[in-house]
Amino acid sequence: MTAGRQVISDKKDWGTPQKYVDAVKEVFGGVIHLDPCSSPFSIVGAVVECRLPEYDGLSEFWTFPTIYVNPPYGNDVKRGTKITDWFRKCEEANRVFQSEVIALVPVATNTGHWKKYVYGKATAICFLYDTRLRFLVDGKDEGKGAPMSCAMIYWGKNFQSFFDVFIKYGAVVNIENLR
Repeated sequence: MTAGRQVISDKKDWGTPQKYVDAVKEVFGGVIHLDPCSSPFSIVGAVVECRLPEYDGLSEFWTFPTIYVNPPYGNDVKRGTKITDWFRKCEEANRVFQSEVIALVPVATNTGHWKKYVYGKATAICFLYDTRLRFLVDGKDEGKGAPMSCAMIYWGKNFQSFFDVFIKYGAVVNIENLR
């Protein structure tokens, strides 16, 4: 819900479907150490969860070995944050702390945040085959399909693990050569 589109929704905690939580954990060897944008209904089960909106994960240092991010896709008017801020933190955690980071985000490849924090910075992208990914609502599989295509972006050193796990969910592209 980027690329110039305004999000008209009070709901900011669209939960990650179980199959993708399991896939992320598999890439990370079984443990997600940080979920910086969790919710009370999250099924991610990270060791440390920053529960939005009360606890803003953007204000923390992401010094954890493995991080999973399913950020709010729209603008947070109250905090003055945008999805760009989440992309920046993902890239920064990998670059500064050598964290492995996977983010579930809308495909908006022509936007500034993709150009600045993905191309030349991330390791790989999985363009998910789910054309209208069904997010969880309040922890339940009752959501409608997303109005846009989604991708998993990987910042880390283990492309092969990411590829081996995510190839069954989408087209995986190694973008390390853009560095």
